Amino acid sequence: MSVSDFHCIGFRPSIDENCTHLILGSMPSVASLGARQYYAHPQNRFWPLMAGILEQSPPPVDYQERLDMLLRHHIALWDSIAVCERKGSLDADIKNEQGNDFTALLDAYPHIHTICFNGGKSYQCFKKYNKPLLSRPDIHFHQLPSTSPANARWNMEKLTEAWKIPFLP
Repeated sequence: MSVSDFHCIGFRPSIDENCTHLILGSMPSVASLGARQYYAHPQNRFWPLMAGILEQSPPPVDYQERLDMLLRHHIALWDSIAVCERKGSLDADIKNEQGNDFTALLDAYPHIHTICFNGGKSYQCFKKYNKPLLSRPDIHFHQLPSTSPANARWNMEKLTEAWKIPFLP
């Protein structure tokens, strides 16, 4: 593999002016980057988890309908990392990352009051590049267990218990 095989560029956020919650991953997996879709790996539990919590149903099959489901519930989706180098899909292999600009995002979308981190790496990178934002009293932060299939010690029941907290009234 050449050096360019390791260069990963994240996606634009899925967001609109009604969003109150923001879910942050770290960097999309190889499967997600290839499909140009958040959480595209068939074993990732993100979409079934969110559909179960939000709509008590299986997730839509169509990717745009999945994004629309989140937006209907005022949930935006993005990543803590804008670009990085990584061989494979594991967060532990991420190197030379650059964070996304959350100051600008929060200025553009002022209704966001809750930020959820899908896994530890997402939180670590957010904290590294956006530490002042963590002290904002108007934003609630939730470190949640990763929905990745690599996080095998968290079954769907345990994930649901942890993840439903920031999203249920």
